[in-house]
Amino acid sequence: MIVAGIDMGARSIKLVLLQQEAGQGAPQQLAQHLLFPESLDMDAAAEHAYAELLQPLGLAPRDVDRIVATGVARKQALFADSDITEVAAGGRGAAALLSTARTVIDVGAEEARAIRLDDQGKVADFAGNEKCAAGAGAFAESMARALQLSLSEFGAAALRSTQSIPMNAQCTVFAESEVVSLIHAATPVDDIARAVLDAVASRICAMARRVGITEDVLLIGGMAHNPGFVRALENALAVSQLKLPQQQNLMPEYVCALGAALSGLAAD
Repeated sequence: MIVAGIDMGARSIKLVLLQQEAGQGAPQQLAQHLLFPESLDMDAAAEHAYAELLQPLGLAPRDVDRIVATGVARKQALFADSDITEVAAGGRGAAALLSTARTVIDVGAEEARAIRLDDQGKVADFAGNEKCAAGAGAFAESMARALQLSLSEFGAAALRSTQSIPMNAQCTVFAESEVVSLIHAATPVDDIARAVLDAVASRICAMARRVGITEDVLLIGGMAHNPGFVRALENALAVSQLKLPQQQNLMPEYVCALGAALSGLAAD
């Protein structure tokens, strides 16, 4: 049986293709694919991303037994057989990657959420910050632009910082003004980058406390690629070590797509 999970995010579309033979154990990951829609509308982008996923494997749509969509734009994957919420997908994917995970923190471009899993890997509670991007990746991206740094340079700069500077602004517009003020005050760029990521981590931590922080804590989503943010969040949560996805070369941003695909296998 072959199943596809498609995560229709605010900035990108992620897909994971799994195969599981009858009577076998864990499913095999056949492929993963990422597409930035750019000028395409989300309906067309979903079709395009799905075709690009299958083409290198020589598969046709008829070869895939089930497609499950998730993500904020999941209803726009019109060819999907079913859909599940980001919370359900993130929880299932996280539990499959790390069975000991009890708190899952998912930080993407526009949204962030915290999920608490029970001892069976089921979602017990969750909280999100969908109303404000100041606690997600877009905020860090905007601040990096203000400092004329790439995202990778921004994360590396934060790691070099030797001084903690509080940032009080609670939204992107005011934070940009605060960053400009710090630049005019000749504050080292490294310290400004750290202040921004500390502020994001603080908001994420406050959200996570609403569901309870219990180790192991697994960080998923695109912001897991930012080492400065990983350190900031680790400090804010006061955990021994944040866990990151490390199975089958799966990148952190694909975990929800994996969870969607796994739900397709479970529905059989």
